[in-house]
Amino acid sequence: MLLRTTDPFRDFDRLTQQLLGTTSRPAVMPMDAWREGDRFVIEFDLPGVSPESIDLDVERNVLTVRAERVGRNGDWEMLASERTRGAFSRQLVLGDNLDLDRIEASYESGVLRLVVPVAERAKPRKIQLSTPSDDHQAITA
Repeated sequence: MLLRTTDPFRDFDRLTQQLLGTTSRPAVMPMDAWREGDRFVIEFDLPGVSPESIDLDVERNVLTVRAERVGRNGDWEMLASERTRGAFSRQLVLGDNLDLDRIEASYESGVLRLVVPVAERAKPRKIQLSTPSDDHQAITA
């Protein structure tokens, strides 16, 4: 018998690496995701992004993160330009076992952190076993 655990982020992360980049060619919005007990944690690197420009939307089970890094304007000459500027977004397809109504989001030191709790219906639980009462009626013929 083969036991297999499911990770809602594994397949999406593999696809994301193919489409948006790898460690040698980073994506516009690099992400880490892991599980801590009864919650999933997702962190996005967004250095130089104003918190006011970050937009988070959840529709059905798709989480969309949008952000904008504004370019500098002025009378100067660009010598090197390796940081992506402009608006960019990323979407995550989250599993049905997560409670999307209770997502917590924080932004500190250029890192957007989302905490998504596991839904109560998806948590392991004990099921009460009922037995017939000891008060049986005898059937006579």
